Amino acid sequence: MSIIIAGPSSKPVIPFYCAICTLPTEYCEFGPSVSKCKAWLEKEDPAEYSRLWGEGSLTARMGTLSVEKQEKLEADAAKAERKAEKKAEAEAKKKEAAKITIKRSERTRRKHQTHIHGLEAFGVDLKKAAKLFAGKFATGSSVSKNPQGEEEIVIQGDVGDDIVEMLQAQVGVLKGAPADQVVRVEEKKKRAEGE
Repeated sequence: MSIIIAGPSSKPVIPFYCAICTLPTEYCEFGPSVSKCKAWLEKEDPAEYSRLWGEGSLTARMGTLSVEKQEKLEADAAKAERKAEKKAEAEAKKKEAAKITIKRSERTRRKHQTHIHGLEAFGVDLKKAAKLFAGKFATGSSVSKNPQGEEEIVIQGDVGDDIVEMLQAQVGVLKGAPADQVVRVEEKKKRAEGE
């Protein structure tokens, strides 16, 4: 006589991820855009949609809730969706208004520095971008705070034109940073009297 003990399956479970909220489809109801997730899932995988949102599954899940709690949950979900949409609109407006400033400043008589400000508004990691620029131009590049207290990338040398070309080509970590929102500034060093 042999005894077989049933335990957890050793087969991997591959979850189906939602393209809207990026959560597994079982957890879309906890995300910020439930109605968009439901519409996407119904279009992409009707079988999965009916398993999660079909009449039988909804009544089984909501059978234990009172009518007042069901209405409260639906109102909370709608409120969370509106809040997420407003946040997405605000971020889109902020990105449209954001500018990438490339400023050239003079260090000594013939030496220059290039300062880049505003890349973080487009989701660019400044430390990775500084490392990219240091490798590309074989020069010093670092992240520092400007006089306004905001972080910027400082590169040794006059490389403003090359940076604009890199933004246009969407090189490496610069993907997503628009080249059409670049402002070029030149800062001259004030000469001391008698020079």
